[in-house]
Parts: sequence; structure tokens; C-alpha cells
Amino acid sequence: MSRHVVATVNQLPPGERMLVTVGGREIGIFNISGEYFAVGNRCPHNGASLCKGRIVGLVEASEPGSYQFSRRGEILRCPWHGWEFDLRTGKSWCEPDRTRVRSYDLKIEPGETLAAEGTLVAETFPVSIEKQYVVVEV
Repeated sequence: MSRHVVATVNQLPPGERMLVTVGGREIGIFNISGEYFAVGNRCPHNGASLCKGRIVGLVEASEPGSYQFSRRGEILRCPWHGWEFDLRTGKSWCEPDRTRVRSYDLKIEPGETLAAEGTLVAETFPVSIEKQYVVVEV
């Protein structure tokens, strides 16, 4: 698996999303209340730009007339036909065993860990890294 730094945490505040291209793939990165998710941007139904859709939650009912709203901001709705996908797993809400959008591992890493990677040896200088970065694994 290759790793790609795609943004700093400051570039993606809670409630926001961004589209990035990694290895020729469009991937949507989402910050939902401080949790980060990454999914492919192509709806498996008809190929719409999925990540441009609305972010919604679930309305669940334990019995008729008794409704609860849950999973606020964790469901991505396709802008063309309304198909819904779980941002945590990529699974379709209506056909979870058959239909899904690709989800990607995403980590938040401090800059100093990224700067220390690699096998090359070079003259070094003291550096302070003050930002955290959003890193997607493809």
C-alpha cells in the first residue's frame, strides 16, 4: 500500500469535505465531527460524482410513530438518484451485501513522523513541524 499526504488538518475543518486525486483515482475526504473518512468519488449505480452529494443521517423507528435520528453526518447520498452509502464502511444502506463504494484507510499523523521516514541519509538540521496532515492509504 502506498501512502499519500493529501492535506493538513487545518485545510479540512469539521463538517467539510475535499476531493483529491491519488494515483489517478478521485477520492472524497470527509471530516465528520473530527473523524476522517475517505471514499471513492464514483457512485457504483450510474457513475455520479458521489462525493458532491448530501451528507445525512438516519431516521430509525422502533415502532410506528416513534422516530429517532441517528448517525448524523455519516451517510453520503448520491446527487443523481439518492443512493445512500455509509461513510464508515462504504456499504450501500439499501443493499449492504451487494453494493458498496470503495473506502480507504485514512490516518492523521504529525508532521515529524512523516519527515523521519525513508532510507536516504543526508545532512540534517533542526526543524519544528507544527501541523498535522491527512494521509490516505491506497
